[in-house]
Amino acid sequence: MRGRKPKPTALKLISGNPGKRALNAHEPQPGADLAAPPVWMTERQKATWSEVVELSPPGLLKDVDASVFSVWVIAFDLYQEASEKLARTGMLIKAPNTGVPMQSPFLAIVNRQAQIMLKAAAEMGFTPASRSRVVVKRNTTIDDPWHDIAGG
Repeated sequence: MRGRKPKPTALKLISGNPGKRALNAHEPQPGADLAAPPVWMTERQKATWSEVVELSPPGLLKDVDASVFSVWVIAFDLYQEASEKLARTGMLIKAPNTGVPMQSPFLAIVNRQAQIMLKAAAEMGFTPASRSRVVVKRNTTIDDPWHDIAGG
């Protein structure tokens, strides 16, 4: 798809729809929040999944995002593992047959996983630039002591 990524309808409404283009009245509304990690993940991946879900703003990650989030979690796990091995071996290793210095294969893995992580992170609103375009509805209740003062 060419051009700029479409702006979410909620963001258009907040900014006053400056382009005056028709709003998508049928934009899908994802269901439940993202919960438990898939059973097939490793323990380390499950721990990362749970930690990031807990640290994410409420309502940001939905169950429909599980596949993209899984890609990010696995890429992050592989990135960590390859980074640890790269720190032990260094960026250059000796070629097995010739002994000539060559780039560590872990460096290529680190670089590739970083690309995957950044792409998935941007899709989910994890990067600073993409986060500025995300709108998360705050859950305020009548029990809020500031409700009447704030004009809610």
